[in-house]
Amino acid sequence: MQADLTPVIAATAQWLTRSFPASGGVLASALCEVQARQAVTAAARLRYPTAMDAALVGLAGPGGSARLDWVTGADSGEDVEAQAWRTWVDEVVASWAACLLADPALAAAAVAALTGNAPAEFRRLLTPDASDRHAAALLRHPDLLAPVATLHHSALLARLDPDSAPVP
Repeated sequence: MQADLTPVIAATAQWLTRSFPASGGVLASALCEVQARQAVTAAARLRYPTAMDAALVGLAGPGGSARLDWVTGADSGEDVEAQAWRTWVDEVVASWAACLLADPALAAAAVAALTGNAPAEFRRLLTPDASDRHAAALLRHPDLLAPVATLHHSALLARLDPDSAPVP
């Protein structure tokens, strides 16, 4: 992973876990966060595959969470300084991560496109056990994720299979 994507990955994973919180206590929160981070990491690597791409997003900024907050009906109620992390949220990465969390087959295809196999680094995303699924019940619920996932679903499919993308 390019170090330049670390703020985008951290902020986008935080946005997902705040928007779709864990069911349970501290362990459930940690399991939910790991799954969100794995999905966001895969999505960010797909979205920004080269060091140049990562550098450009570092320069221009990823766009922030405003549209995502609007789509999900979130009102953070935080003051402006407390919301500074939200400027590092990447809408496309969040949407792609939501797609991966909601669709195990798509997650497997995305990780395979990145690595050619299913490394242990993405185990909780690809093969969640019962405690993972329970902890991230909201984070993996396709109906709840739909407003976010549908924003850029077609772009993810085009990224994974460029030959099937429609010609403009």
